[in-house]
Amino acid sequence: MPHGTPIRIPIADDDEEDRALAHEALVTARLANNLHFVKDGEELMDYLHARGRYSAVGSAPRPGLLLLDIKMPRKDGFTCLREIKSDPSLRQIPVAMLTTSSAEADIARGYDLGVNSLVSKPVSLPGLVDAMITLGRYWFEIVDLPPDRDR
Repeated sequence: MPHGTPIRIPIADDDEEDRALAHEALVTARLANNLHFVKDGEELMDYLHARGRYSAVGSAPRPGLLLLDIKMPRKDGFTCLREIKSDPSLRQIPVAMLTTSSAEADIARGYDLGVNSLVSKPVSLPGLVDAMITLGRYWFEIVDLPPDRDR
């Protein structure tokens, strides 16, 4: 994606405080120009498939990056990741999982399912800002992302 182009970043996280902290960190990191928060895996999949409350044209633009929490109600991050990476229309969306888990099994499972990055979620705002700046620099300045495709 060209530099300076707004990037759509859905963030799937069920914890209201974590969503607020992520929002503040992304604003501070200057990556908040096109954020959309969902509260669980079911809502995320509705967003990605433009169905339900996201069925109106333009209400769910294709993400440039998806930030995904592992532990969510209704459908956890691993289940969402499996569905995303097995769907030809979604599999090219870069997915970064944010987690407080440092369990080797969770890390291995994320990569086995095709996550692009698995990042330990810092608990402080300065730590999260640093992580978001690094993620933003990596995903939007260093790597070449697949072209934006219409649904």
